[in-house]
This record gives sequence, structure tokens and C-alpha cells, in this order.
Amino acid sequence: MNEYDSNRIYDVVKEIGFKKTEILSEATCYLLNTCHIRDKAKEKVYHEIGRLKKNFRLKQKPIVIVAGCVAQAENEEMLKREPYIDFVIGPQAYHKLNNKIQEYLKKQKRLDETEFDAISKFSFLKNIKNSSKKVSSFLTIQEGCDKFCHFCVVPYTRGPEFSRSFNEIVKEAKILVDNGVREIILLGQNVNAYENKNFRLSDLIFEIEKIPKISRIRYTTSHPKDMTDDLINLYKVSKKLMPLVHLPVQSGSDKILKLMNRKHLISDYLKVYERLKEINSEIEFSSDFIVGYPGESENDFNDTLNLVEKIKFINSFSFIFSPRPGTVASKLETIDREISLKRLEKIQQKLFNHQINKNKSLEKRVIDVLVENKTKESSKFFGRSEHMTPVIFDGNNDEVGKIVKVQIIKSNQNTLFGKVIRKSKLRVA
Repeated sequence: MNEYDSNRIYDVVKEIGFKKTEILSEATCYLLNTCHIRDKAKEKVYHEIGRLKKNFRLKQKPIVIVAGCVAQAENEEMLKREPYIDFVIGPQAYHKLNNKIQEYLKKQKRLDETEFDAISKFSFLKNIKNSSKKVSSFLTIQEGCDKFCHFCVVPYTRGPEFSRSFNEIVKEAKILVDNGVREIILLGQNVNAYENKNFRLSDLIFEIEKIPKISRIRYTTSHPKDMTDDLINLYKVSKKLMPLVHLPVQSGSDKILKLMNRKHLISDYLKVYERLKEINSEIEFSSDFIVGYPGESENDFNDTLNLVEKIKFINSFSFIFSPRPGTVASKLETIDREISLKRLEKIQQKLFNHQINKNKSLEKRVIDVLVENKTKESSKFFGRSEHMTPVIFDGNNDEVGKIVKVQIIKSNQNTLFGKVIRKSKLRVA
């Protein structure tokens, strides 16, 4: 979502004459878009600001803006601690960015713009054309969260759940297709909680699928509680919805899920898994895991390992629990870090083995790959399989944006390598 936001921020500031530069020393405005999910996010901001200071030590200082979730959560402290920051702006206030930049230029007064205002934000952005031209592009349809998982800072940095207008989203999807986009990834903190005037995520996917030049549709990130029947049943009829479901489970223990306030049980998760596999055995799952959550016993951790073994996730993110300021879990007693590190190593080994085995099973097979671009390092081309796995192969420039048949020759944990299989040109007698 931060990548989508960053692109939209650029679309906004172009309206007042700013141009993007790859040369830092040329910048007259430096905007740092931040995420608060990972550990030490705040300190990384100060590190970046320190690097910026060194670059401009003998030059005129640019306007320095910190945007995004760290700005939302740490606004007062940031302005107090780091005088080099000119203003902070939260993720629900990007529609005010141009006015705030102009206000700062006039008054040279530091600003704090961190009010939640998702409705005004998207009302403003609908009039700013999305300029993304990537073959695969993100499209935010929903923001915020009402779940209040005890470890998560999102409700405090992104606000309550808000779903964009159905028609606005379809219109933006069509603009992206006109730009050359062929795969759309629908985004939301709880993307499958999308609901606008009785339209749900399944309705949105079904409508976007009607756009002729769209080849693939994906969505992320989902909550198990919101995997509704209509969304599950869509996999029976959809021709463009990809067979990879990213469905964060966080833990395989019902006890830990309750402590996390996740609002689902492992039995609920397995029902979704089993129903989708019954619809299409080619559907694969990826997930997120938090290891060492306060109160996690060895038995709880073993429950998670057992779940990993049962589902064989083909790609997942796993982290040691990191307390986020302001959350319920930040007040809980943490588990010994050495124990958490050992558990993380163990679960990652199991997750990685499943990735390796899945990729190995594709060797010598021919799969469909959406060609995204030519790699910078070589003459090879880059694309992704239906299951989102990166594929490197020999290709042609005119194949970018198209789905090609690739025979997989070799693989590693993260990537497939192959060659395009082209139809032979037969001579007509």
C-alpha cells in the first residue's frame, strides 16, 4: 500500500509543478513515506534524515516532509526531536499535501497534518489521474481496520475501515489498463472487508474482470473472518482471479489467536482452506506468522508448526513479536529473545523447505508467466507465475505485458528460471 500511496503522492505534487528526480542533490523537496509495521521504523526515519543532512551540509536545505504511518503515530515527537523535519503528514491527509507545501513555502512554519479524513482523501484523488504504467499495478480499494488485533498498530495509524466507491475503483482500473497495466492487485488493510453500497470484493473482482485487456487480478491482505461465501465461490467461475490466497493466520494455536484478539479459530481457517482446495486443487496459500507472542508456550508453537506442515504454504512472512507503541500487546511481558529466535529459525526452515519443494516440482513443467519487464542486470526478462513466484527467462521486448508459456529449467527457494516456448512457424504448402 505504501508503494501505491507513494505513486499517488507523486501524481498529486505534479499538479503544483514538482518533478521526480533520481539525483538526491537536485531535490528541493524530500518526502519520506513511512511504514510503522516493522520494528525500529521510527529510528530508520531518523537515520534517513541524518543521511540527508550530510548530503545537504553545504547546500540549501530542501523542504523535508515525513509522510505515512510513522508520521501519524510519532508526529509530535518527530517535530520535537528533529528540527530538520519541516512537516509531517499522515496517510489519510495526502489530499492536503499541495496546500500544505504552499503554506509552508509562504510562512516557513513547521506543520503537523495528521487528522483522519479518508473520505476527503479519496474524493480528491479521484480527480487526479493514476499515472502508473507498470504491467502489474496496485490499486487501493479499502483502508483502515476495525479488528484491533492486540499486536497491530494499523487502526491507530490508518483509522477505521473505509471502502472506496465501487464506480471510482472501476474507473481507476480502466485508467490503469489504458496506461498499459495488465495485472491489478487490489489492496486493503482488510481487503476482503470491502463493502460499498452492498457491493463486496467479489462484485468488484467480477466487474474488473470484464475489462478486456486485464489478464490477472489479485487481492491482499485478507482476514480469515472476512472470507465470505461469495468470495470463496468466485473461484469457481472467475477466469482472471489468480489461484494464490494470501491469508494471514499469525499462529496455529487457538489460545494465542485469542490472546491476539484475532477473532477466528484454526478450525475456521482450515474450513476456508479445504473449501478453496475443493474448488480448485491448484489454489495455494501464503500467510503471515508472529513467533514468540507473549504467552506462547512450546505446545502453542508446535501447533503452528503442525499447521504449516498441513497447509504447506508456498510463500510466507514470519517475524518475532515486536511490541508496537500504543497497542495492547506492548504492555505484555515478552518471551525470552533466544527462545523466540530459535522458534523463528525453526518455522522459517519449514516454510522455506515448502517453497523449495514447490519450486522444484515445477522444473521441466511449462507454466503461464505474465512478462513484466527486462531485468536491469542482464538481457533476461522478469515475470511472475499464477502463484506470484518470480520467473527469470529469455524473452523479447514485444512480449512485455503478455502471458507467455515458459518451460522451467531450474529453481531456487524464491525464483524459477526457464525459457519461453514459442509456437513453431509452419510453412503452408
